[in-house]
Amino acid sequence: MGRMIHILYEDNHLLVVEKPINVLVQADNTKDKDLLTMLKEYLKEKYNKPGNVYLGLVHRLDRVVGGVMVFAKTSKAAGRLSKQVQNHELKKTYYAVVGGNLKGKGHLENYLLKDEKTNTSTVNKKGKLAQLDYEAIANKENLTLVKINLKTGRHHQIRVQFNYLGYPLYGDARYNNNYKKGEQIALFAKELSFLHPVTKERLTFRLDLPNRYPYTLFNE
Repeated sequence: MGRMIHILYEDNHLLVVEKPINVLVQADNTKDKDLLTMLKEYLKEKYNKPGNVYLGLVHRLDRVVGGVMVFAKTSKAAGRLSKQVQNHELKKTYYAVVGGNLKGKGHLENYLLKDEKTNTSTVNKKGKLAQLDYEAIANKENLTLVKINLKTGRHHQIRVQFNYLGYPLYGDARYNNNYKKGEQIALFAKELSFLHPVTKERLTFRLDLPNRYPYTLFNE
């Protein structure tokens, strides 16, 4: 691989990895190296496979966001995992650091409309329903560490919903008006849980929070 990708789990059906920050999941018009291509190269090399390698994309993370992702090594596994995504059986838990002192637990429900030209989303009644549950874990220096369980997977959903609530994500260049150049967005896909597409066993993968500011404020 062009860069070392942290492999969390692999069998004949699945590949679970830690997506690095600032890496595209899938190729776009920037022509920058993307995670899907890197992982296909890894599989091709590891198993000495001729020709194209199949690897199914069943969910996404924004380029600037790191964390745990699952890919399917067969079309059957891809279909079954995609169905879990649609039925909300694939559980995604994120940790974010937001501006302000957010307290308690809550449920956010908004309609989000994506603008293809600007690649941004806004709260708009004409949009698609976006739902998440959150719990404020700790407050430090007018920042809050928040645990988020995503119910739907809308474009920039967490970023837009918390900004609309009045607690924009730290380091969010696109939606946070207080963004300072050089900051890295504090949004991380910490946990992923789903049913194995073949054995039906529930698998859960967890990562430690990144060792960088502002997460380090909340280290015990």
